[in-house]
Formats: sequence, structure tokens, C-alpha cells
Amino acid sequence: MKTAPVTVRSSSAAFSTTVVAGFREIWAHKFRSMLTMLGIILGVSSLVAMSALVSGMEKGAKEALVAIGGLEKVRIEPQDIPIDQRHLSDQAVGITITDVVALDKNAPLVTKLSPEMRLSATVSAHGKSFRPWMLIGVWPVALEMSEHIVEHGRMFNEIDDEMARNVCVIGSETRNELWGTPEQEGREIIPIGETIYINGVPFTIIGMFKHYESEQERKTREFAKLEAQKPQPKEVVSRDRGHSHGSRRRGNFVFQLKNSTVYIPLNTMWMKFRTGISVTGYGGGFQPTGGAGGATGDPRLSNLELRIASVETLPEALQQIRNVLMCTHRGIEDFTFRTQEEWAENINTFIRDARLSGGLIAGISLLVGGIGIMNIMLASISERVREIGIRKSVGAATLDIFIQILVESLVIAVLGGLAGLVTSFGLVQMLSSFSPTENAPVVTVTSMLVAFGFSVLVGILAGLFPAIKAARLNPIQALRYE
Repeated sequence: MKTAPVTVRSSSAAFSTTVVAGFREIWAHKFRSMLTMLGIILGVSSLVAMSALVSGMEKGAKEALVAIGGLEKVRIEPQDIPIDQRHLSDQAVGITITDVVALDKNAPLVTKLSPEMRLSATVSAHGKSFRPWMLIGVWPVALEMSEHIVEHGRMFNEIDDEMARNVCVIGSETRNELWGTPEQEGREIIPIGETIYINGVPFTIIGMFKHYESEQERKTREFAKLEAQKPQPKEVVSRDRGHSHGSRRRGNFVFQLKNSTVYIPLNTMWMKFRTGISVTGYGGGFQPTGGAGGATGDPRLSNLELRIASVETLPEALQQIRNVLMCTHRGIEDFTFRTQEEWAENINTFIRDARLSGGLIAGISLLVGGIGIMNIMLASISERVREIGIRKSVGAATLDIFIQILVESLVIAVLGGLAGLVTSFGLVQMLSSFSPTENAPVVTVTSMLVAFGFSVLVGILAGLFPAIKAARLNPIQALRYE
């Protein structure tokens, strides 16, 4: 019972002695060891940096996906009539309010419905004009459907829609274009109660959405604001103000789209702009006055957005919606579905491919580093053949020699891996300055652990062959080696 601790202590002491010997050997050939570690350093830092870039892209894409309504959102858009139904084109009704009513009554898996009428228009005020990305006539429910938040004022209600009042809710980009940015004016601008003209028709602003931006854009803006508060020469201040307006327009396209949105009541859109309503969604095109209501005289919509109960019921919900629309459209399939799930799948596919390609590149770098370790260990054995022979002749076991060489290889890999992790932070900072994503690269603990683990694995594999070769040396022949 008393011999076990002694054995453990002696084994531990032998292992620690072997590790110290490995460090001593590396220190004795510092420059050579550093060059050997360089491959591991590059491999680990490139793996962490590539993972950080992909994580930044993934974060930005998911932020955008949530910002436009999440996976539960489905868009119904008009489409060209199939070839086999072209003879029924004069009976096609398009997407109308009748569809909204029918879906509300007969599609229980649909929880919210938001009809839209889009208008390509110019808004103007104070002698300035601006063409927003989206000028839409909607119901008040669109606020929740599109994840909009009214920061100032209010959203129009059902009474405003029923009475076709000339009221609107604007995005921050419309405010910036017509009244100037807060950075330019030196104060927060809230144009509630102001009048803007939409294609010459006056509208009163009753609400303004919050300014949408990614987390990274918010941090950058706040940092720039803090920097602007520091005393600076006049010419620097004026130059910064001149560029601040343009900088707000860059960033994630989805957030830019939401900032450049103007909402007006759906009934107002129909009553005031029916001749210019776009009935083909994003594809453009305008419906002539005589046909804006389709075959039934019912106001035709540009598209219809709806929200389903859950992503798990998406296939059943789409089939349910299709059945209802085929009835209201008299069997004519002049509509199509756009789901956010398709976008999510595209995001996942892109992220997976990016991780795979980045991992392959980093893996090749680590492989080159492993070859360098094996090469240096074989060279080290050739220089220490007599030393190994002496150690064996005085009682060193084959396993001792094997472990010593393997530990030396492992120490090089571990030191290279740690240096690579430190280097990766500098590399990520450099990449973030010209990153192809709206979100800065995100270094994760998982990527660091994986990269370091691979460097350790490469060190072990690279040291196996030299260790076996050293352990098999014949002590007599080794002592005769010159």
C-alpha cells in the first residue's frame, strides 16, 4: 500500500524532468524553434480569424432576419399566370382584400395579416426631396409584422385608416434627408406635426420610427460621438460633419431599408394614389386606373404579409393558405409565396461553406506547421544520437526516450498554439478594418479551443515518427555515431 504513492511521485518527477529537458532543448535552439513554431502560429491565428469573420457574418445575417419579422413571416406576392392558364388571364383577380378576409376566416394557422400597397413616390419638404426605399399603405398591424418601433409620436390607427386621413409615420432616413441628421444640426430633430408632400399631396407626420442599426454600427456611432466631444481643430470638425451624413447610410441593407420606410394608412393609399400603386411587389410596374381593382372591383394589393403560429407548422400553413387562395382566385395560380425560412437556409448554407473553406485553409497551415515540427525533430535526433546512446547505456528505457522526443514536439506545438492565439487578436483587429460584413469579426472561445486543440494534435502526430525512430536506436551503434 505504501509503494503506490512513491511510484506516482517518481513517475511525475520523471515526466516533469522530461518536460524541463524539452524546454531546455528548445531554448538552446531559440531561432530554429521559433521558425518551426511559425507554421503553427499562422495556422492557429488564421483558423481563429476565419472563424471570427464567419461569426460576424452570421451575427449580422441573423440580426437582419429578426429585424424583418423572423421565420414565422410569409409574404404572398403576385406572379405571372402559368402557361397552361394563360387563357384565363382576363379572369385573374390578383391579390385583393377579399383574400385577406378569406384567410382571416378560413386559415386558423395564420395569426396576423398585413395587406400592403406600394407606391413609387418622391417625398418633399423645406425645398428638399427624397425617394424612400419603401412607401407603403398598410394597416396598423404592419408595425408588429415588420418589427417596427415608433420612437416618437404614434402609429396611425383603424380610425385614421377608415377615414383615409393624410397622416404618415416615417423612418429616420427620411428625417435625415429632409431635415438633416442630428450630427449635422447638433440637436435631435423630431419632425412630429410637420407636413411632407408625397407626390405633391400633403401629409402630416404623426410618428417616427427608431433608428435601426446593427450592434456593431451602434457601438461605432457611440464611439464617434464620444470622439466628437473631444476638443478638435475647426477644420477637423467641419470635415467630420461633412462625412457624418453619408456614414449613416452605410451598413446592413435590411436596417437601411427599414430606416428608409414611410407608412401611410392603406385606405388613404387607395383613395389618393390608386393610379400609381405597384401591384408586382419589388418587381416594379404600375396598375392602370381601370384595372386596379381586378375583375371584382376589389382594391388590388401589391402583396400580402402574414404571420403563422410557429415555424413547425409552416408546411401545413402554406397548404392551408394555398387552398384558400385557390378558391378566391377561381383556381388561377397568379400568386407565389416568399418565406423567411428560405433565407435562413441560405444563411446556414453560406456559413457552413465559409467555415469549411476557412477551416481547410487553416488546416493546411497547421499541416505545414506539423511538417516543420517533424523536420526539426528529425534534425534534432541526428544531432543527439550519441546522447541518446549514452542515456540508453546507463539505463534509460525505450519509453523514456520516446516520451522525451514526443514531449519536445508537443512543447513546440503548445507554445506555437498559445502564440497563435495571441496573434489572432491582432489579425482579427486588422481584418475588421476591411471586413466584408456589417458586423465586426467575433472571436469565440470555441474557435480558440478548437484551434489550440488542433495545434496540440498536430504536435503529437508530428512527433510520433521522430520519437519512434529515436526510441529504436541501438545504443552500441549510437555510441559509435560521429
